Amino acid sequence: MASKGAKGTKRAADKSEGALGAIKRLRDGADGRPGSVKELLTKVQTLKDSVHNLKETTLTLADVNDGNKYGDVREVVGRTASDIQNDIEKVMVELATMIINGDGFGYELPTRATVYVEELNRIVLKAKSTFTSFSNTGATRKVTILTRVLQLVHSVLTKGIHVTKRDLFYTDVKLFKDQKDSDGVLDDISCMLGCTRNSLHVVASEKGVVVGRLQYLEDGDEIDCTKMGIGGKAIPSNMTKVTSMRSDATFVLLVEKDAAFMRLAEDRFYNRFPCIIITAKGQPDVASRLFLNKLKRELKIPVLALVDSDPYGLKILSVYMQGSKNMAYDSGSLSTPDIKWLGVRPSDLEKFKIPEQCRLDMTDKDIEVGKQLLQEEFITQNPDWVKELEIMLATKQKAEIQALSSYGFQYLSEVYLPLKLQEG
Repeated sequence: MASKGAKGTKRAADKSEGALGAIKRLRDGADGRPGSVKELLTKVQTLKDSVHNLKETTLTLADVNDGNKYGDVREVVGRTASDIQNDIEKVMVELATMIINGDGFGYELPTRATVYVEELNRIVLKAKSTFTSFSNTGATRKVTILTRVLQLVHSVLTKGIHVTKRDLFYTDVKLFKDQKDSDGVLDDISCMLGCTRNSLHVVASEKGVVVGRLQYLEDGDEIDCTKMGIGGKAIPSNMTKVTSMRSDATFVLLVEKDAAFMRLAEDRFYNRFPCIIITAKGQPDVASRLFLNKLKRELKIPVLALVDSDPYGLKILSVYMQGSKNMAYDSGSLSTPDIKWLGVRPSDLEKFKIPEQCRLDMTDKDIEVGKQLLQEEFITQNPDWVKELEIMLATKQKAEIQALSSYGFQYLSEVYLPLKLQEG
């Protein structure tokens, strides 16, 4: 049996092998190593060229659902404030008529069932709905809240302003009691009126941030994301104010966590490897998803993702790629298909010799979520991703991006990401 000292020596050797082995494979021209940044980015540049030359698809939900392949499905569209005002007024007239006729009142609301559309690579909403009546004691409160929020949205649209969901909540705290109650009916209203959430002029508070090789106009003001320090520029809630995007970036780096974002921003990773770095600091918010969608469409550059090596990192990636079930009605503007999973992959734990003390055992819940992901379309259509998830479930180990810091705080920006970009 090996002694404790021998085991300690082996662990140290494995750790050294992981750090030095990765550096030996690098061809970035740094610290006397062979190659250059241009050579390292060869595969990324090829990917960028293919994305740039790809003809933008004009397929719509109606096109792919010819012959009712996916059943009765629907999506919302961006609409003008005046159109939505008129529709709200029509809804109110219908409600008043119902009350006068002694029929009570209520709303036809979507059931939120979804279906994955392969040709569009995203989920959409099934056009199923149920009538929610004020006379139903279980729905009285929801109908009341929905009516009040419709009134507030109409007022906001009439004034031609934008407000946050938090502003909306504080207009009637005693009725709403909890912000999730006022937030929840906004999606119902969007579905009912056939418009995007943004069209209601109610936005979420700023959460995501961006830094790197990107310039754009925000409500007429010039924004240069290379001059935003390590904190980055807050992604604006009102995407209609963002215009004239320009960039010489080769790719967009989508980062799951704020800690990794700050490391890359402080190291000015985007100066050496021309890119745009964004994060929603965990679960993606609407503004970050809209912003990423706009970046991909307008700049036509690939999006590479850096997430934790666990099932929830992939769940977050799925929201960016195919949309969320709660907002499936607006997946066209909120999803960015064809994101490349750069890391951290389960196979990287052995490939980069991540120390055992930096790995975590998967919980029963983690394993359950992982098995569910193996049935998801965005996973099954990527054979490499299936293999990675199978490795994770077989080893029952997970790791956060920060596990790479076991080799040094700048290992992420100086070794791991350059090598991942080099290897493709």
